[in-house]
Amino acid sequence: MRVCLLCYRGNPYSGGQGIYLKYIAEELVRQGHEVHAIAGPPYPGHMKGVVLHPIHNNEYYVKKGRGVINPAAPFEIFSPINAYEWAHSRLGAFPEISSFGYRAFLLLRSLHEKHNFDVIHDNQCLSYGLLLMKALGIPVLATIHHPLSIDLRTVLERAESFTRKFRYVMFYPTLMQTIVSKRLDHIITVSEDSKRMNHRDFGVPLEKQTVVYNGIDTDIFRPVKVAKNKKDIIFVGNIEDGKKGFVYLLKAMKLVKSDVRLVVVDGGAPHRRITNMLIDRLDLRHKVHFAGTASTDELVKLYSQSAIAAVPSVYEGFGFPAGEAMACGIPVISSDGGALPEVVGDAGLVVPARDEAALADAIDSLINDKVRMKQFAEAGMARVKKEFRWDNAVRQMVQVYRDVNV
Repeated sequence: MRVCLLCYRGNPYSGGQGIYLKYIAEELVRQGHEVHAIAGPPYPGHMKGVVLHPIHNNEYYVKKGRGVINPAAPFEIFSPINAYEWAHSRLGAFPEISSFGYRAFLLLRSLHEKHNFDVIHDNQCLSYGLLLMKALGIPVLATIHHPLSIDLRTVLERAESFTRKFRYVMFYPTLMQTIVSKRLDHIITVSEDSKRMNHRDFGVPLEKQTVVYNGIDTDIFRPVKVAKNKKDIIFVGNIEDGKKGFVYLLKAMKLVKSDVRLVVVDGGAPHRRITNMLIDRLDLRHKVHFAGTASTDELVKLYSQSAIAAVPSVYEGFGFPAGEAMACGIPVISSDGGALPEVVGDAGLVVPARDEAALADAIDSLINDKVRMKQFAEAGMARVKKEFRWDNAVRQMVQVYRDVNV
């Protein structure tokens, strides 16, 4: 089949959508399909066998004052899409997603005349531009990892003022994604929980959704021989993202009776002011180590040398850190937030989300039970190899492509 993939941020290091694009695109090629990818910045690196079509982004949202003017082409801001992007950014909206969709549509019109695509597969953009693409007579479907409304609810919970809440409502394009998602030919989602949330929040009919679990690259995420730090609990994720539940993990660390250390891999997040204040208030400075930015190889070593991985998320559409830890052969303690019970299965302990006491009890229980830790580690590796494979995921996707082409 001739497949065109869309991804408004294409680099694997810019978030999960870039990782998803890379693995799906390359696996489609391995299975014999012709694959084109229209991607925005930061752009993906080399994807073997994939034809990349980059789309620029003016980044008006982060530019101030005269910084929005390009000295080499000062009048380009008056072109329709650029003017739209600038105006929306000044209203406090985040125009990157919608403007990507419009630019992708304009590019796709000419590409389709040459390549005659069988299907367009969007990755979590859900821009109005997708509705324009339907006029090209090609089936248009999208992957929704989870509805953006969940992110909005999470940040609204933490907002302290009406002004800040208003800014968040303006920032997240939930209305656009609600309108678009219901009008596409089909939705692929990454867990049964995400399927239910897409139906509840976006109104996407259950029969128009297919669950295709993500894969875990076990050539990369695997046990490696390193000295084991038997007291280390590892957390991987953005500590500034309220969905990740890091606050509850810190509170649990205050309640844990065992001698443990929390190792945090957060990509070197620059905004730790509130987190640091909480660490000091709880007197946990001696129990928390920030590993900062870690390459993939370094992350695998950090997983492998840790005793337990903690995934305390309030919500996860899938939960890559849980799957990666399992693939590296360490037991997982996770919350029941979103799809995490689907990912962890019988390979770890699952406790209620937002419950620091239950999380602390689980850590104390497991860290002192070497037999059960070994059982969970072995079960986790077996579960990943059986359930979370990119080749199986892509075969399921291709069947969806064929079904929407009937």
